[in-house]
Amino acid sequence: MGNTLFIVWRESVEGILVIGILYAWLKAHPEGARGMRYLWGGVAAGLALAGLLALAMMGVYSSLDGDALDYFQLGMMLVAAGLITQMVFWMRKHGRGLKKELESGLARAAGEANWTGVAVIAALAVGRESAETVIFLYGTGMEQHGMAFAQFIGAAALGFALALLTFWLLASGGRYISWKNFFRFSETLLLLLAAGMLVGGVEKMIGFGWLPALADPVWDSSFLLDDRASAGNLIATLTGYRAHPALTLVLVYAAYWALVLGWPRLRRPSLPLQGEGTI
Repeated sequence: MGNTLFIVWRESVEGILVIGILYAWLKAHPEGARGMRYLWGGVAAGLALAGLLALAMMGVYSSLDGDALDYFQLGMMLVAAGLITQMVFWMRKHGRGLKKELESGLARAAGEANWTGVAVIAALAVGRESAETVIFLYGTGMEQHGMAFAQFIGAAALGFALALLTFWLLASGGRYISWKNFFRFSETLLLLLAAGMLVGGVEKMIGFGWLPALADPVWDSSFLLDDRASAGNLIATLTGYRAHPALTLVLVYAAYWALVLGWPRLRRPSLPLQGEGTI
């Protein structure tokens, strides 16, 4: 439940940010009034595309069983881990210029009276965030068995509500929380989540006999925190913690963080809307 809430919260804030930038530009320009309906049409189209992706994945999931289902689950976990890591790198590199890029696209659309371009920009922005949310939720869902549908909906709704509250706090001129701190905190949690999904995927590959365990277990820390208990299981899902890890898991986990922490771009802050309190 915790990872569902976090993913919906983080991705919704990013999506709301993009829509807020587009909305504020259109609102501030007289000619932008005509583009409003295209903006909301693009938002609806982006959500519809994500919904189609979710239905397609549900269809594939329900049609598989046995080994094929296990392989699909493994693939989703690894894809989600890779996409989360790539998204963090991308936002570090391009986040600073996000607002300028979006506004330049809107200015071109307005200058050419091509309001369909506004819809395309909105659809791509919302579709990207929504599709990422779907994939991330499926990836973490492979680690979280037995979660009731009502719990899932409740966690998603709470995550979206928190995203609206977070955006309001961020847009309040930095009086409560800054964009810089928000992205640093959420990116750290995203990388921990990606590491957790990678560990889950490697565990499956060890179970399939594709990878050797090398030594199993390396240690037993269940007396400190049992990953089968409720609190320990949540931490295990969100961070990749294991109370009885195989040596292969430890090596993969260490290699992942060596790559992430050693990446030069992650050492140079380049955060979205840094220094800007409002949209």
